[in-house]
Amino acid sequence: MTRLTVFDLEQPVRRLSDTEDAHDIERTLGAIGIRYERWTAPATLAPDAGETLVLRTYQVEVDRLKAECGYQAADVVRLRRGVENAAALRAKFLDEHIHDEDEVRFFVEGRGAFYLRSDRGVHRVICERGDLLGVPAGTRHWFDMGANPEFTAIRLFTNPEGWVARFTGDPVANTVPAIDG
Repeated sequence: MTRLTVFDLEQPVRRLSDTEDAHDIERTLGAIGIRYERWTAPATLAPDAGETLVLRTYQVEVDRLKAECGYQAADVVRLRRGVENAAALRAKFLDEHIHDEDEVRFFVEGRGAFYLRSDRGVHRVICERGDLLGVPAGTRHWFDMGANPEFTAIRLFTNPEGWVARFTGDPVANTVPAIDG
């Protein structure tokens, strides 16, 4: 179940709110400029489904977002449980960073947590199958896929070169509970 937990910036283990209600999640995230939508994800992917098949399966939705928001490229991140380099992959995204363009993810299967920093606190959104999250350029955030990740997400980019992060150096990501915690 998708879950939004807001943590206090001053006392990061203190929960200010916690909800699984999709309307509350959309309203709370919208108030800090984050796009949240629930899409249907009717297709169950074969274990060996590659990027081309995943993109083809959700082509209508991807094309709509490209036209609506000017995204130039889409790709797929697919991690299967037990992936050999999971710790290194996880570490790549665990520090707070920003991007010069929007970060958009649609979760086709599995789960992962986006942490979004605002003046109201740190918003942890545990995304699951069917969740679309749009993080505007310049938003301080990080991502936790968990110790044993398993998810498939479609990523959309304005820059065809893809994911480029600028790390803030702020240790806040080390103070808020992890996805598994």
